[in-house]
Amino acid sequence: MRSLIDITDLNTDELDELIGSALDIIENPKKYAHVCDGLKLATMFFEPSTRTRMSFEAAMYELGGHVISTASADSSSAAKGESVADTAKTVSCYVDIIAMRHPKEGAALVASQNATVPVINAGDGGHSHPTQTLADLLTIYREKGRLSNMTVGLCGDLKFGRTVHSLINALSRYTGIRFVLISPDELKLPSYVKKDVLQKNHIPYVQTDNLEEALPDLDILYMTRVQRERFFNEEDYLRLKDSYILTPDKLTNARADMSILHPLPRVNEISVEIDKDPRACYFKQVLNGKYMRMALILRLLTEAGTL
Repeated sequence: MRSLIDITDLNTDELDELIGSALDIIENPKKYAHVCDGLKLATMFFEPSTRTRMSFEAAMYELGGHVISTASADSSSAAKGESVADTAKTVSCYVDIIAMRHPKEGAALVASQNATVPVINAGDGGHSHPTQTLADLLTIYREKGRLSNMTVGLCGDLKFGRTVHSLINALSRYTGIRFVLISPDELKLPSYVKKDVLQKNHIPYVQTDNLEEALPDLDILYMTRVQRERFFNEEDYLRLKDSYILTPDKLTNARADMSILHPLPRVNEISVEIDKDPRACYFKQVLNGKYMRMALILRLLTEAGTL
């Protein structure tokens, strides 16, 4: 039974096929309105979520399917101590596919090893968030018309940012990609990502703590928030949370066609004044996320023989 736990579970051809499927969904929504009639998606979210959870639910409804879910971790049997494995086995009895978010890294993998239906990782701790990456890729493709030959700036929390780790894994497989890693020393990209992905694949990158100096070179600026929930020390969070705040004046030297992405939620790292800037793409990402999740649900259910 195939699941999606990490973006590396999909090869480049499959990424391109999902993008193609999403583009067809955008162009021909009526064609897909009933393909999942009678099928059910479970959303198992053990961490707070707005966009990811609602986009999965909207995706399944727009495919004609149904959704069942737990209101929160506190209202599920996890609060009684039930294991992820047992929860996955149980929920598999009720639905055709599962989307799961969990604070512990590896929880989605455990769920996929015990479920009898496909499992989609909707975020596991600081590890991976593959469907956000699918949203990112579709957004970049729709804005740039390509996924190759670009300089991509990643700014903010590169240490704990699972969206950053997943995006680096995905884009590193396309030609002509160069990364600019912008962060304070305490939030630098983990060494294992640099070693296992960037250096292993000979992807050029530079590290800096200066956002404004990096901006003129960027085709894509991917902003992230400093995540309070990943810190063990409140003082460290407070000291680092405002490390980078993107304001209109800082964009003076940025390219006119640079695209600004952010996985959201935004705290204060992007000024609301930038929302009116034509380079702002983060709310487009939200919508693109729904289309890519629709495409993914269709692919996994088809491969499972359910469709």
